[in-house]
Amino acid sequence: MAVAIRQAQPGDIPELVEMINGFAARNLMLPRTPEAVMKTLPDWLVAVEREIEGAETILGCGSLVVLTPELAEVRSLAVHERGHGKGVGSLIVENLVALAKAREFSQVCALTLREEFFQRLGFEIVDRWSISPKLWQECIYCPKFHRCDEVAVMKHLTIRRPEEANPGKVVTANPLLKWQAWQPLKLAYSYKPIHLHEEE
Repeated sequence: MAVAIRQAQPGDIPELVEMINGFAARNLMLPRTPEAVMKTLPDWLVAVEREIEGAETILGCGSLVVLTPELAEVRSLAVHERGHGKGVGSLIVENLVALAKAREFSQVCALTLREEFFQRLGFEIVDRWSISPKLWQECIYCPKFHRCDEVAVMKHLTIRRPEEANPGKVVTANPLLKWQAWQPLKLAYSYKPIHLHEEE
């Protein structure tokens, strides 16, 4: 049986919510309601195992959340126990990154307890406080909000834009300008802001 990635469908929602909320009960992620998933269904991908007869078994899921015009977040990444050891998590993240590229985002980030997993997929650890505040909007509902143990990771994307005059030129994403530039964590802690004072 082969593992495939496809867009989530309305009929998947009850099983996705049950799987996600099972992890949420262990404080591993935030819970989701069927209404919330339905509202953002085009942004959800599921991993399924397809049998010869055509039946499918859901192994995992993940969603892509817009934070800014340049930045998207991998959120609600969950893999059922029956999907462990099959590379399901990697397949979901890789396809979410591909979706972000197709939508022309410059960067993809995530908050995770398994930073090594994301590092294997080309993400790097970054200073969480350099992320757009929109990333933290849901965090206030987390029981670990005041003692968060999650690590922020980010991946720069390379996008080929059709309007580029040089067909051989590849546009590489630059750090965000609205917030402190994304950077490896060891550099983030050495950053010293410069305070400018206007002359009276």
